[in-house]
Amino acid sequence: MDKLSENAGLVKPEALKAEALEAPAPDLLSMGEKGLGAEIEKLGFPRYRAGQIWRQMLAGTSDFSEMTDLPLAMRQTLAERYVTGVPAIERRLISKIDGTRKYLFRCADGETIESALMEYRHGLTICVSTQVGCNMACAFCASGIGGKRRDLTAGEILGQVAAAQRDVGRRISGVVMMGIGEPLDNYDAVISFLGEITSSSNEKYGLCIGARHISLSTCGLCDKIERLAGERYEITLSISLHAADDETRRQLMPVAKRWSLDDLLSACRDYFNRTHRRISFEYTLVPGRNDSPSDAGKLAALLKRYMGARPFHVNLIPVNAVEGRFAAGSRASAARFAAGLTRLGVNATVRRTLGPDINASCGQLRRGAGE
Repeated sequence: MDKLSENAGLVKPEALKAEALEAPAPDLLSMGEKGLGAEIEKLGFPRYRAGQIWRQMLAGTSDFSEMTDLPLAMRQTLAERYVTGVPAIERRLISKIDGTRKYLFRCADGETIESALMEYRHGLTICVSTQVGCNMACAFCASGIGGKRRDLTAGEILGQVAAAQRDVGRRISGVVMMGIGEPLDNYDAVISFLGEITSSSNEKYGLCIGARHISLSTCGLCDKIERLAGERYEITLSISLHAADDETRRQLMPVAKRWSLDDLLSACRDYFNRTHRRISFEYTLVPGRNDSPSDAGKLAALLKRYMGARPFHVNLIPVNAVEGRFAAGSRASAARFAAGLTRLGVNATVRRTLGPDINASCGQLRRGAGE
């Protein structure tokens, strides 16, 4: 068995004690095309060179040495002062079950993250990371093992899409921000990323994805949900709910100690009122903790009380295996839970499990994989 499949993302104990590496040089992808043009002019180069650089970065080029349409002296100057922001593919695993690809990306400062590229009937969707590690420490998620090292830049988030699209040689048409990290804990970079990935000016470079094809998952940072509503992006907001009462949710998700279900669901109701976008509630089924028929009844009553006639959807996730924490949940049990919600008038489906043989499913992505 491949070492990464056996120990996907396990960080060596000594790595957890190591000091964080120095922050990388400024990345050009985070500047946007206009900002890049101004930066190139400051260096004394013609502005049109920015278009050449931008095109190649959106095509997934991570190293300035590959930009052979630039003069050698310019490439050397750029390499001395900047990084592209496009992470390099350190390793790639392809599921023998469904073709899902899991990438281990290495950032310019040596930090590593994982992303997953999934195939659906409508095309390719990539699950991107927004932080190196995560501080949310949800019990069922491997991404928080070892905590957060740093936030990713907008360029590094966008760069995952560009690098994967280059690798597979096909257009990626959907993005889910459900990889490593809590997107709303890296708010400014995520909003900047949304601006670039949805910009029609990038359509000519093959990297423009409509907001309605983008999902953002949050564990429930209520103040940031309110800010996000004001951004007016027509993305799908996915709320990691995972329990129908505060006590159970606090056991599974430390963030619930700060924001109660009342806080969170009130924020969700307000979000819909401002955006008119249907909210998806993610609910990971943990055997013996939140998966009984009575839990289904409590969940249905809770969501109806706060959301009323507003449209919403419950996305059920049988807990995926996380070494030392949980064994994989039962899809048959999830189907029964979904049927119980449906009988109570709640729209619910069981999420398709992709890439289980390469640890690429929900909650399994980690930083430091392969070390």
